[in-house]
Amino acid sequence: MRPGRGDQRRRGRGEQAAAAAVQAREDAATAFYDMDQAQKYLQGRVTVFADLDARAAAPVRNEFTALSDNADAAAMAYISVLDANDLDDDRDRGPAEYDSARRAFLAVTDRLKKITTDLNRFAERLAPQMSRLEAALDQLPPRLTAARDAVAAADAAIAAARAAGMDAADPEAELARAKEALSQLGSQGLGGLGLAGAMDKADEVRRAAESAREAAEELPRLGEKVRHSLASVRTRSEMVAGRVESVRQAMKLLLRNYSLACWQDLKGAPEAVKDGVERARERLNEASGHVARNEWKQAQRALTAARTELNAAERRAHQVTGRVADLDAAAADPGKPAEAARFAVRDAQKLAMAQPGGAAPHHARALDELVERLDRAPRRLTGPHPDYWSYLQELESIKTAAGDVVARIRAERAAQT
Repeated sequence: MRPGRGDQRRRGRGEQAAAAAVQAREDAATAFYDMDQAQKYLQGRVTVFADLDARAAAPVRNEFTALSDNADAAAMAYISVLDANDLDDDRDRGPAEYDSARRAFLAVTDRLKKITTDLNRFAERLAPQMSRLEAALDQLPPRLTAARDAVAAADAAIAAARAAGMDAADPEAELARAKEALSQLGSQGLGGLGLAGAMDKADEVRRAAESAREAAEELPRLGEKVRHSLASVRTRSEMVAGRVESVRQAMKLLLRNYSLACWQDLKGAPEAVKDGVERARERLNEASGHVARNEWKQAQRALTAARTELNAAERRAHQVTGRVADLDAAAADPGKPAEAARFAVRDAQKLAMAQPGGAAPHHARALDELVERLDRAPRRLTGPHPDYWSYLQELESIKTAAGDVVARIRAERAAQT
């Protein structure tokens, strides 16, 4: 029996519906593939971005994570639709069932395409930053090469110093730290530092290696310098030791010619100078021992300590001999130091009066007080053994105070301009 036209029309509608459903399934598969590829590509770009710019990675990662979660959810939805609509089985379906499958595939296709668009747009926004970072990445290899070259040069300089019998422990320790940093940078790539951090680290390694090389190359010159300094400081110690007797004689003059107030702060000065010289000699002996063992840094430190002792001893000796000279001059002509202080006060007065409107009241009062102190200063010189030292200190204090007034006037003038 031949089928009727109604059966043919139903069969035709069923075949059309089946074909439409299969096409919708293929479109969904294409959309899924496109989204999957966009997600994988963007994941790779975000990973590279995080390696190159660790500080800016957080917001990029956060945005990608949200997009990736949406993509994963859409993928699960696609798989669910695919499982629920197996168009390859042998089960008979009516046009309505095929149409339902088609609509399900169309809906998931729209979802997949929207997420693909979102992923691509994010990739487009990220592209300029990636281009900038990748262009900057070209600067890293030359910096790493410079760091490796500097390390090799430092190794050679340290080996040469050791071959010459020098103690190269300090530059060697500095180079070891540089090598460790370079090793970490080489084995871990950017090592979580980001591009900028990796380039900074490479530059840091280069500078440390160059410093170690310079220190190693300086060792032979340092040895000669230390030997010369040792001889020089030893000669200076003998010269300071030779001043002990002159300091003793100066103290005798102070005790004999001036009151207790003029020299009590210098009591024990000859012994202090002598003891300082002895301590300096001990440091010099230490330095000699270090020189014999090629320990140049330690020898330098011992020499510095010896110089410090000699400086203190010389200052103490000068305090005594200078005190004698100052007191003798004041005793011979008490008016001369007073005139120097009065000159300083007059200069301050002239400057104060030269201001618009004359001297400011607070400056005038300060200068008037200094004049009164000048007038009272000679009263300190009474009795058979005047306190010349107190007299000189008061005049020096007046000169300092006059200078302070001048400084304040100039500062106020500068603030007004």
